[in-house]
Amino acid sequence: MFDCLVAGEANVDLLVDGVVKLELGKEKLATGMDLVLGGSSAITAFNLARLGTSVSFTGVIGQDSFGKFVEEKLLSAPVDLSGLRRTAREKTGVTIWHSKNGRRAGVTYAGTIAMLRARDITEQQLQAARHLHVGAYFLLKHLHPGAPALFAKARKLGLTTSVDCNYDPAEQWDSNLRAVLQNTDIFFPNRQEALKLTGLRKPAAAALELAKLARVVVVKLGAQGVVVATEGRTFSVPAVAVQAVDTTGAGDSFNAGFLSKFLRGAKLEACARAGVQAGARNVRKIGGTAAFE
Repeated sequence: MFDCLVAGEANVDLLVDGVVKLELGKEKLATGMDLVLGGSSAITAFNLARLGTSVSFTGVIGQDSFGKFVEEKLLSAPVDLSGLRRTAREKTGVTIWHSKNGRRAGVTYAGTIAMLRARDITEQQLQAARHLHVGAYFLLKHLHPGAPALFAKARKLGLTTSVDCNYDPAEQWDSNLRAVLQNTDIFFPNRQEALKLTGLRKPAAAALELAKLARVVVVKLGAQGVVVATEGRTFSVPAVAVQAVDTTGAGDSFNAGFLSKFLRGAKLEACARAGVQAGARNVRKIGGTAAFE
C-alpha cells in the first residue's frame, strides 16, 4: 500500500546559466550547466518520497539515455516504478532552460511528456494507494479525455486526490480540468494559472472561485507565500525568506511538502506551512530535487 500514486510526466531539465541573448547563426558561451530530473510530476514524486512518504509513479519515458537517467533518479528517492511505461516510439522529453541575472527562458521538446493516458493508470494501481496526484495537467493532452472518469474512479475507491495544472500552452484553460476538479480534494495552481482560469484579478478571489469546484485550492504566490481557499473562506501563509539560487521545481516541491503533511492527517495551515518550507528548501540549490537528495 502506497501513501501516494503520482501520475504524470517525467523528463530531464538541462539548465544553462549565464547565456546572453541567443541569435540564429551565432554560438554563445554559457557559464554553467546542470542536467537534472525534470517534470512537475516527477519532481513532486521524488521530493515527496524524500520527505518520508511512500510513493509510486506512473508515467511514460523513452528507451534512451535520458529515460535511463530519469529512471535511476526516481529509484534513488526511492520511488516505486512498477507503473512506469517505457516506449521505443518516442524520445524522453527535455526542457532546456537558459538563465541570466535571475531571469530565464525555456524551450521544451515534449517527446514522451504528453503520452500518459488515463487507461495507463489501472484500478489495481489505484487500489494500492491512498492518494492520487497528477502534475502538469495541461501538458498531458492524451490524459484529458479520460481524466474526469479517472478522478471519479479514484474517489469511488476511497482515494483523496490532487492536481497541479501548470501553464496551458494552448491557452484554452479547460481541457476537462473543471470536470476533474469536481472530484479533486486539493488543487495547486500558481498565481498566473489561477487568474487565467477564472478571469479574475486577485489571487484570493480566484482561489475562492476555484474552491467552488475543488474542496481545497492552494494558490502559490512565489515570494508572497500562498493563499488557501476552502468552504468559502481563505487564509494566507507567508513565504520563508531565503536567498534563492534556482527556482526550478519550487512549486512542485511545495506540492510535496503540503502532501507529506496532508497524508499524515495534519490541518490545512500546517500543510501549507510545510509546503512553503519545502519550496524554500528547494530554491537553495540548482534543480528541482538537489536540495532533497
